[in-house]
Amino acid sequence: MLVFGIETSCDETAAAVVKDGKEVLSNIVSSQISVHSPFGGVVPELAARHHLEAIIPVMEKALDEASISFDRIDLISVTQGPGLIGALLVGISAAKALCYVTGIPLIGVDHLYGHIQSAFFAEEPVEFPLILLVVSGGHTSLFYSEQIGSYRLLGNTRDDAAGEAFDKVAKMLGLGYPGGIIIDRLAGEGNPSAFHFPRAFLGKKTYDFSFSGIKTAVVNFIRDYGMPSTGHGGTYRLEDLAASFQEAVVDMLLEKSFRAAEDFKVKHLAIVGGVAANSRLRKRFLEEGEFRGIKIHLAPLNFCTDNAAMIAAAGYHRFVEKGPDENPLEFEPYSRRVEDPFKPE
Repeated sequence: MLVFGIETSCDETAAAVVKDGKEVLSNIVSSQISVHSPFGGVVPELAARHHLEAIIPVMEKALDEASISFDRIDLISVTQGPGLIGALLVGISAAKALCYVTGIPLIGVDHLYGHIQSAFFAEEPVEFPLILLVVSGGHTSLFYSEQIGSYRLLGNTRDDAAGEAFDKVAKMLGLGYPGGIIIDRLAGEGNPSAFHFPRAFLGKKTYDFSFSGIKTAVVNFIRDYGMPSTGHGGTYRLEDLAASFQEAVVDMLLEKSFRAAEDFKVKHLAIVGGVAANSRLRKRFLEEGEFRGIKIHLAPLNFCTDNAAMIAAAGYHRFVEKGPDENPLEFEPYSRRVEDPFKPE
């Protein structure tokens, strides 16, 4: 089954063709980093406008790279939410137009469900039961899964997502956007034990996360000691601050994830989402997994950030389970889910 995926939830315009939910025939991503960098974060209106400019060329390139035409596509899958409403509307409108003109079935999928599918693009097969950590700029969630398509939500962030904390701290320091990549690079030259920032573990009875406290701690640190210097010679090094902040975030993600694996007695743990590309996170999880005898499954780097291949795979599995949307031209985007999208109906 050939699925055409479309993703426009934030600042990447993406389209892909995926066969049977696992074989990626094309995966085209047009990034808007240069557009939003001057503002230190994503500007929703600009994101929507650039999606409008990029969506048709990106879709055409995805078909060309896969060497197929729309008459061979069996299903169209598009991100329905969560995300920026204006950005989502561009992708959904394009998907509905394709559905209307071609008659190809259309399905809207949850963005988090898409990120989860990226774990299955790795060469080494993922085994169940499984703990899944979804960690990105907009989401930090922990799931337990016994099979593809069945995900029990264990915990969410109560405030900022981990990636959001990275971006906000980077903005405080004037480092630019996207902040996570810059902090990761700087931290590689720093001492993660130079400064101690608080870890909000929230107790042993919850798998929820909280990253607002560490963000505030960095604000207070800068207020007390001033802005850092790069290299040596200042009051303290920017590289050490970046490494110490990053270490605290990774500690919180690691503690919750491995505690869940222990509580549910599973031997497989997958990490997906944009922050899953962080080099320190990947190293720490692999080391801890080896120590504890838990197999770590890391999403391939090119599938960590937002992409349409993961949306195509998510659509495939939802279609196999439930069939197409009954009214594919009527569903609407949503900016956030109030209810758990993975809760059985």
